[in-house]
Amino acid sequence: MSNNMIKQVEALPNLIREQTPIIDDRIRRLLDHELCLSIKHIVTTGCGDSHMASVATELAFEQLAGISTEPLNAMTAARYNLAVNQSAFPGNPLLICISASGGVARTREALGIGKDAGATTLAVTANTESQLASIADHVLDCSVPAYDHAPGVISYRVSLIALYLIAIRLAEVRGEITQDQAGGLRKSIVDIGDVVEATIEKCRDKVLEAVKATSDRKNFVFVGDGPNYSTALFGAAKLLEAAGSHAMGQDTEEWAHLQYFANADTDTPTFVISPGGRGHNRAAEILGPMNRVGRYSIGIVPEGDDVVGPNVDVILPVAGDVAEMFSPIVYPVATELFSAYFADEIGEKFFRGFEGVYDDDDANTIKTSTIVSRSDMSKFK
Repeated sequence: MSNNMIKQVEALPNLIREQTPIIDDRIRRLLDHELCLSIKHIVTTGCGDSHMASVATELAFEQLAGISTEPLNAMTAARYNLAVNQSAFPGNPLLICISASGGVARTREALGIGKDAGATTLAVTANTESQLASIADHVLDCSVPAYDHAPGVISYRVSLIALYLIAIRLAEVRGEITQDQAGGLRKSIVDIGDVVEATIEKCRDKVLEAVKATSDRKNFVFVGDGPNYSTALFGAAKLLEAAGSHAMGQDTEEWAHLQYFANADTDTPTFVISPGGRGHNRAAEILGPMNRVGRYSIGIVPEGDDVVGPNVDVILPVAGDVAEMFSPIVYPVATELFSAYFADEIGEKFFRGFEGVYDDDDANTIKTSTIVSRSDMSKFK
């Protein structure tokens, strides 16, 4: 049976190699020196996968460009941050609003409220004719060749690549890194296409093993930290969209404070996502209590890892060395394959087939929700 989600995963290596230079060229033309040098603070925002992309790239903006960056979901950005904050610096913050469709109401609301607060607004979208694009100060075209519809795999990578390249552009123009260093970072993103390709082949059989072992489970937890907290959130999102299973993403440390105590399903499959970086030792530590309380642990770790790997039930290996700040481009691969194959295994349609109670294209109101203004928010104390 054809599975469009697996097709998207398998298309990632070439997409990363081919689209990174194209998107980078658009960014260099769009973000001039005056704009890059004027930025004191950045807010990145979006909903769903787009918000997860903002969480994934916070470290890159701060580590490379040296600019304080807040990744906020669009509801928080619009009604609780931008609605009450106004920068002392003209044109700040740089508000980056991410939406592949450009039609999501809450992201449009955040951009509008941000403009009213004096922010410089940048829409990152695949639809340059969208409502979001029409109201933004600057629009980054993130359109790529068409692909078959499925829970977002390609759109997420395009958002990540765009945000990473914006961070590199800012760092280069502001003198935080040299031109040669910037070029090396851009090449390292292109080269991640090879890592993704190798990882697909290395982990596919192990993914199928994990699917068979968990096919009767209803609840799943994905654990990660730093940039890969986003991978945990994204992994849970893909399983929910693909198979309808209850899934949640959690921070590595927070798992020990909260999910450790859950006893409704003691053998809950729990994915531990750790690229061998700052949080790796903590991921290894929580596996002791995780295994003691009976979880079925699945490690997404570098191939050959001897810290987390020996203590999980199944290893889904990542083949290749990737800087932690860029690791969210490759570490979701195993979760995407798992979600796609799991949906096949249990016979579930993506997004419930948009049938029955799900048959309305906007039944969840994400595009038709009422948009409020900054002045509307001023009545709240």
